[in-house]
Amino acid sequence: QVQLVESGGGLVQPGGSLRLSCAASGRIRSIGAMGWYRQAPGKQRDLVATITSSQDAYYADSVKGRFTISRDNAKNTVYLQLNSLKPEDTGVYYCNADTALVGLVGSLEVWGQGILVTVSS
Repeated sequence: QVQLVESGGGLVQPGGSLRLSCAASGRIRSIGAMGWYRQAPGKQRDLVATITSSQDAYYADSVKGRFTISRDNAKNTVYLQLNSLKPEDTGVYYCNADTALVGLVGSLEVWGQGILVTVSS
């Protein structure tokens, strides 16, 4: 009923930049908080950044000052600008959205399929 599709990942050198996008589609009534999570090889999935529908953002300490989360509510899309990338930023990045669907009460937490970011020289 709802799908999140991420794009923009890839291989980048240390110090480089990437911009991730995540577009939600389906029978969407509204979207609350949206966020990005990261799972490094062999580790658990951790929160990177979240943003509310009113554009209030929160960042993990490890990415503050380097990453910027933003969203376009008209397009049901959330972005993550990754600057000054480090090898430890390598991992699969997952998009997450708290989504209310047409015809349903309440909301669902929806995940994207994940996109790989590799920071290496």
